[in-house]
Amino acid sequence: MSILITGGAGYIGSHTVKELLRDDKEVVVFDNLSRGHIEAIPDNVKFEKLNILDSDLLLRQIIKYRVDSIIHFAAFAYVEESVKNPLLYYRNNVNGSFSLIQAAITAGVSKFIFSSTCSVYGNPEKIPIDENAQVNPINPYAKTKLLVENKLIEVSKVTGMKYVLLRYFNAAGDSPDGDIGESHTPEPHLIPRIMYSALGKLDNLKIYGDDYPTKDGTCIRDYIHVTDLAVAHLKALEYLDDKGESTVINLGTGDGYSVKEIIDKARKVTGINIKAEVTARRPGDPATLVADNKKAKQILKWNPKFGLEDIIQTAWNWHKNQKY
Repeated sequence: MSILITGGAGYIGSHTVKELLRDDKEVVVFDNLSRGHIEAIPDNVKFEKLNILDSDLLLRQIIKYRVDSIIHFAAFAYVEESVKNPLLYYRNNVNGSFSLIQAAITAGVSKFIFSSTCSVYGNPEKIPIDENAQVNPINPYAKTKLLVENKLIEVSKVTGMKYVLLRYFNAAGDSPDGDIGESHTPEPHLIPRIMYSALGKLDNLKIYGDDYPTKDGTCIRDYIHVTDLAVAHLKALEYLDDKGESTVINLGTGDGYSVKEIIDKARKVTGINIKAEVTARRPGDPATLVADNKKAKQILKWNPKFGLEDIIQTAWNWHKNQKY
């Protein structure tokens, strides 16, 4: 039996593949390479280039590889893009996920781990955010993720397929060995954009709003190293293998940093006086998102190992020698 990683050529997916291989798991990757990178997939990993919207092909390949568990990353994940083009996100994220869930049920897949987001909480009433907080997504990207969560919950009740919904906070950093890293075109995420600015590849590093109700007026986020996230997926899989019940779990450090604090830390790590300019807010950005991660620690026996300086140092190491 094998573990299917959809979107395994992407940023978090490829790091998760790396952790699963380290644990000697049997892995197969499906990715259409629209935003992923074939260079991020090890040569010894079984790979199929396909779009999960192709339901018939998807089902045939799931059966071919005798898939027992699915870790589903394949999705578009840019908030600003989702606001500008919501139909793209509903088609790719929702229709694609529903196609995958249907194929999984037909093929008898018993375990499903879903890459969700803290964005489903919208503007939370209380910080830090626990899993019982009200969900109220304020952008199309987050709404697509919540729709898929709800689908999995409904399907599980009638099929017995077990799931873990993992709500990430801000994934950041790169593989400590410099082998794989974060590479998007265009690049919407703060820390890679800071790295591009430090390397002279970006002229206008923007801070989107400094009038939020936070300590310095800029958005506060909980930055979690991508390797810590990858390890959490392995632990979620082990949890389901041990007959764990379906559940939803936040993945974050519990520490929040503002945009200005991240830029200041990057200046110290890189030794470069990185310039930034304040511009208007982006639509769909909550002021503060910080995790309560007690459930992840309790249920998954998971503790994040990397701090903010590690995140920025590994990002700096990757971007100085970017391979793809």
